[in-house]
Order: sequence, then structure tokens, then C-alpha cells
Amino acid sequence: MNLETLALKLPLISGWIDKTLADHAAQAQPVATLGFTRLPQFYSPALLARAKVIPVAKVPTPPLTQMGLPEFADFENMTPGGITYKDTYFIQDSQIKDESLHFHELVHIVQWAHLGVEGFLLAYAAGLAAHGYMDSPLEKMAYGLQNYFDQNGKPADVEAFIRAELNKNTSSPVA
Repeated sequence: MNLETLALKLPLISGWIDKTLADHAAQAQPVATLGFTRLPQFYSPALLARAKVIPVAKVPTPPLTQMGLPEFADFENMTPGGITYKDTYFIQDSQIKDESLHFHELVHIVQWAHLGVEGFLLAYAAGLAAHGYMDSPLEKMAYGLQNYFDQNGKPADVEAFIRAELNKNTSSPVA
């Protein structure tokens, strides 16, 4: 994958994300309203109030091949339980009560906020291209923290941890 080509496609991807979020805005609800008991032990009340979730029958993924990025066809054709765009994530409605999945998607919300839209998209795409989905650095971080959560890890400031980890690789958050 050529990062210059990807950079040229960022406006298309961002536009698709903005339209998708706008099209579903009426269904968005703050994560804080879901009543989870463990998430507040790991995430701040401010984040849980700001982060939004949209339950859907099918999680929307960007039409990357139509945007001229055929190397991401596998990602585009996944059937994820959830996907995060900026401060909002979509989740399969059948998994709305899965606190672990919400935990995972909240990791991505912190990543988006810390890296910014362009930074997140470039880092995520570079990670996918270099390592595949499960081994891409941003997903490895999310799955690793989710595993800690699932193993009844002690409450911690996950937001600070994520920011610190991303800062370790400021020049290359996907290294």
C-alpha cells in the first residue's frame, strides 16, 4: 500500500464516515445510558457521556474498493460486531449488552481522539496493510486491553494508558 495514495483518499473516507454518522445520528445514544457497571471503572464519566453507540442490524464499513483501495477488500468484507468512527461506534444490535465489545470500541474512541481523524485513519490503514487485522497495532492494543478486561483485570485508567502507548510511537503510531 502506498501511503501517498491513501492520503489522497482520506477526504473520500472522511466524507463517507461523516455521512454515515449523520444518517444514523437519531439512533445514537451515549454509552453512559446503557447502565454497564464495569466500564466506569476503566473509563471516565466524561468519555462515557461523550461516546455514542448506534445499534444496527449490520455494522457499516466503508466501500474502500469503490474508493480505489482494493488492498482493503478483506477489511471491507468483514462482518464485525462493532466499528468505531470518531466518537461513535456502531454495534450489532444482537450484541448491545456485550460489555466487553463496548470496552473494545471505547479503546478505539480514545485512539481516534488522541490521533485525530487523519492520524487514526493513516495509522489504522498502515497497520492493516503491514500486519493484517488481528496484528495491526491499533487492534492489538484494543484486543489486549479487552482481554485484560475480560480476565477481570483490576480497574485502571485505560484512557491514560492508551494515550501513553500511542505517545511512545509518536513518529509512527503503527510501529
